[in-house]
Amino acid sequence: MHNRITTAEQLAKVVPLPDKEQAEIEQCLRRFRMAITPYYASLIDPNQPDSPIRKQAVPSIRELQVDPCDQTDPLCEDRYSPENGLVHRYPDRVLFLLTHQCSMYCRHCTRRRMVGCEDFSLGADDLDKAFGYIERHQEVRDVLLSGGDPFVLSDEWLEKVIQRLRSIPHVEIIRIGTRTPVVLPMRITDHLLSMLKKYQPIWINTHFNHPDEITPDSARACEKIVDAGIPLGNQSVLLRGVNDRRDTLIRLFTGLVQIRVRPYYLYQCDLSSGIGHFRTPVAEGIEMMKQIRGYISGFAVPEFVIDLPGGGGKTPASMDYIVHMDNRETVMKNFEGKQYRYPDPLR
Repeated sequence: MHNRITTAEQLAKVVPLPDKEQAEIEQCLRRFRMAITPYYASLIDPNQPDSPIRKQAVPSIRELQVDPCDQTDPLCEDRYSPENGLVHRYPDRVLFLLTHQCSMYCRHCTRRRMVGCEDFSLGADDLDKAFGYIERHQEVRDVLLSGGDPFVLSDEWLEKVIQRLRSIPHVEIIRIGTRTPVVLPMRITDHLLSMLKKYQPIWINTHFNHPDEITPDSARACEKIVDAGIPLGNQSVLLRGVNDRRDTLIRLFTGLVQIRVRPYYLYQCDLSSGIGHFRTPVAEGIEMMKQIRGYISGFAVPEFVIDLPGGGGKTPASMDYIVHMDNRETVMKNFEGKQYRYPDPLR
């Protein structure tokens, strides 16, 4: 964490940057921060300016281009936030955003309105209010710890949060969303896993987007989690120029299964501001999933979903939920039967 790459000058020492690109990166950094771990930077091929690893980590001037459909908070998390750091969108579960920090700031981040904008973690007062809300709402049986990335926090701080949640009788499941196995695999220590094992059932979802991210180091981190008795799933995002090819997704999903990670979701890219260049047409994702299913084991095929803008929630991109689709937008109904629109990219 201390040695992360955070400036264009530092990046130029690792990756060849033409003067024009370095100037554009500096311009982008006035709006969005960059942080790349030395480990993840080591995966960038300096001879491939369009490599999928580089695209996920290195800022682009295209992030300053705002599409008409872009939104600051496309999932309406702020609207469904009864307490600071808490999002209650679904009946039986809450999202607990413990921190705005990550070990690496992904260029496609859906929470870029806050993640990376400041080195912020919830304080004692906010934590107490969030715990109080969960205690009062007995329908909440599942708590997802996210952020930012909870694993940037110390083991001791994280244990206090988990211990408090475990003291609430109706909280049955604690989940953790983290990208550290992918971008900072050395964070998955024996001490961390020994702590988590005390509070089972714990579930973890991580975030591999490309088969080149499956390395001996990331595989070892994932295998340690599974060996600790913690189920491990993966949530990928369909990203233009990164993984929007059938063969790439097949290598990703089968590679994850080999390291005992269950492909869980493949997300359509959200409508967050400045990431329009990563978005693909919904029809392309549906077609790729059709081409994949049946050609690899069923448990290696994730569900293709859209987290519907406007707070509609995660909805499978299948004909059971699609009301209408053309080259301009996809109209879908969510689990509540309400209709939401997802606009396709303009380019």
